[in-house]
Amino acid sequence: MGKYQSSRAEACLICEEYKLEGIHLFESFICMDCEREIVNTKTNDPKYRFFVHQMGKARTLQERRQA
Repeated sequence: MGKYQSSRAEACLICEEYKLEGIHLFESFICMDCEREIVNTKTNDPKYRFFVHQMGKARTLQERRQA
């Protein structure tokens, strides 16, 4: 899993906005802004649950692709 920059925007798994820079988790894209916010969010922050929920979608998408 490494930093990624593309000439074509991709939809972020977390914020669902189209961005050029970010990382791939499995085959899902997370933009740099969301990655930074996730890393800096404390587990007792209400946003943390949202991030966990959104990242759970990556696993669901991966399972669908393998089926």
